[in-house]
Amino acid sequence: MSVASPFRLTPVALALSLAFVSLSPARAQQGSDAAQGADTTLAEVQVLGTAEETLKQAPGVSVITAEDIEKRPPANDLSDIIRRMPGVNLTGNSSTGARGNNRQIDLRGMGPENTLILIDGKPVTSRNSVRYSRNGERDTRGDSNWVPAEEVASIEVIRGPAAARYGSGAAGGVVNIITKGIPEELRGSVTLYTNQPEDSDEGDTRRVNFSASGPINEQFGFRVYGNYNKTDSDEPDINVADTAAGASTAAGREGVINKDIKAMLRWKPVESQTLDFEYGYSRQGNIYAGDTNLGSSATDEGTATGTNPASFLGKETNTMTRRTYSVSHKGDWSFGKSSAYFQYENTKNRRLGEGAAGGGEGNINSAEQFTSELDGYTLNGQVDIPFKLGVNQVLTAGVEWNRQELDDPRSVQNGVAGGITWPGVVPAAQRTTDIDATITSFFVEDNIELTSDLIITPGVRLDHHSEFGNNWSPALNASYMITPEVTLKGGIARAFKAPNLYQMNPNYLYSTMGNGCPVGFSNPCYVLGNEDLDPEISVNKEIGINYTHNGWNVGLTYFHNKYDNKITSGMTNLNTSGALTGSVLQWENATNAVIAGYEGNLLVPLSPTLNWSTNFTYMQRNKDQDGQPLSIIPKYTVNTTLDWQPTDALSFVVTGTFYGEQKPRTRAASTGAAVTDPEALETREAYNLWGVSAGYTFSKMWKGRVGVSNLFDKRLYREGNGSSAGANTYNEPGRAYYATLTASF
Repeated sequence: MSVASPFRLTPVALALSLAFVSLSPARAQQGSDAAQGADTTLAEVQVLGTAEETLKQAPGVSVITAEDIEKRPPANDLSDIIRRMPGVNLTGNSSTGARGNNRQIDLRGMGPENTLILIDGKPVTSRNSVRYSRNGERDTRGDSNWVPAEEVASIEVIRGPAAARYGSGAAGGVVNIITKGIPEELRGSVTLYTNQPEDSDEGDTRRVNFSASGPINEQFGFRVYGNYNKTDSDEPDINVADTAAGASTAAGREGVINKDIKAMLRWKPVESQTLDFEYGYSRQGNIYAGDTNLGSSATDEGTATGTNPASFLGKETNTMTRRTYSVSHKGDWSFGKSSAYFQYENTKNRRLGEGAAGGGEGNINSAEQFTSELDGYTLNGQVDIPFKLGVNQVLTAGVEWNRQELDDPRSVQNGVAGGITWPGVVPAAQRTTDIDATITSFFVEDNIELTSDLIITPGVRLDHHSEFGNNWSPALNASYMITPEVTLKGGIARAFKAPNLYQMNPNYLYSTMGNGCPVGFSNPCYVLGNEDLDPEISVNKEIGINYTHNGWNVGLTYFHNKYDNKITSGMTNLNTSGALTGSVLQWENATNAVIAGYEGNLLVPLSPTLNWSTNFTYMQRNKDQDGQPLSIIPKYTVNTTLDWQPTDALSFVVTGTFYGEQKPRTRAASTGAAVTDPEALETREAYNLWGVSAGYTFSKMWKGRVGVSNLFDKRLYREGNGSSAGANTYNEPGRAYYATLTASF
């Protein structure tokens, strides 16, 4: 698909445009043009907002409202609706295709590992408790499913330079899930939801949740919610195309059972101060569907028909429990405003023993359960101080302290062939099972109203990593109102991602067991953790132009990310002594990449009750230095929505999504060898999905909605595990019918 645009932005043109933004007079606007599908009008602002507020109006920012979620309720995971924002796709954790049905939020093709998930501005790191394999796979659903859909007030999807202010892990962007607050009067609700696929081989969903919130007295308020959500797994043979020996038996989608409860007590000792005390508990247990990391045929022990995992089909083989305790403060002072919080996050990842090396990697090989435990501590505080020094400004200064402690006794048990001791390789019995890291950060931003038409926002963040030293993240964003209807915005920022706790752990030894050695290396190959890595770096640039008039909203954004120092398994053999058979490798900063493309949006008010909104993403480039994709994503994605509200009580929504062609790697991730198997080079052809729903408010107490997803039953099947199926790495479920009913008081 080719995308027509009023201008073509090369990197040189981008730099000139940014210079133009910085030097030209303009009028600042603070309207929320980020909201996807909203009727947004740019308005002159009398009071200059904070840097954070201004950055959330950058071109690469979208907002999903509670109304959007109510009209398109996800079956289980919020990623189902987040995927409809510009710049967003769902992909597996790496470009190999392994664990392809565990799709997570991928912003601008940077991969899920570069998407930072927040809940109410606080980091969520539970997925980091899952073992990280040589090619970047994690057997995890990600961190977008810890909040029930009905309890979300809004979701901010922040891409590009605006994300750099959030520190490590936000190189691709940030998803901030904001839960509902405490109303001024007592309220409560109970919601029932069901999703029934037309094909009985696909898992159905049942959900029930409740919430209650409101004031206790003038000083205290509360909020509590609970949730139970079960999605059954697909049938184990859903992807079998042929019953002949050797046919593909790649697993379908796993099921999941969510149990959530969260409580908050708010204390307002004086009018200008609030203290929030929160406790949350969530448990996610899988329903095993036969997935493995590498097996791909009916004769492989790792597949659904294999003798080992088959005994666990339909059972719970891994659970994630997440507990959070936090206290937050907000203050309104004579000099400005302040906010601070402390959060403790504990994740226990309990699962059956899995192979950690070679062809059996990721396959269940034990009925014994093992637990890895991740503790996270975050202390964050900032102040916003408005002042005038020649021009109006709002200065933001803040600090953050984040400590991660991981104990994973299962993943450090690999031994060396023959029990040989090699320098730098500690014998398995002597290795410590825990690793930790601390990042201390300082950040300063200044929102400057240079003229009534021009706002610039310079900022810098200094992160000190306990193992890797200092990292600077400077940023400059600007907003220029050319006319009352046309606004030009742009930015440039340096973002980074610290090595994860597996990559930096010298006791984490990975062995290929003869499978997956780089070309020219002798078997087996060992991959060691590396304490001397450098952080991954991304320089993110974007520029966008936006037009609004009489309810119309049209925007176009060009983005360009230069991604350096990506950590991969190295290609240098450290085994020069000859005492050990095989090759010894190490995690290294070895890969660079460029990601570039366009995002656009169009909102057309067809009538006072009928809106048509569309957004698109076109990936101009998503390749590393060897021409390989960072993640398998469509060449283009187009989301379109027709929203009709004929009465206050009745609404109809029609949605459509068009996905472009998806191409796989042409070189194996582990060996670097050219892929020769025709099936492993197969592309996933372009396809489209449609949905329709209708909602009705029966009374002040009752409302409901019914709908059909994948209206034309466009089903896609996963054709293999690992990279054996090319880009056909995931299932796209067929037509399904859903209904939701809410009782409120």
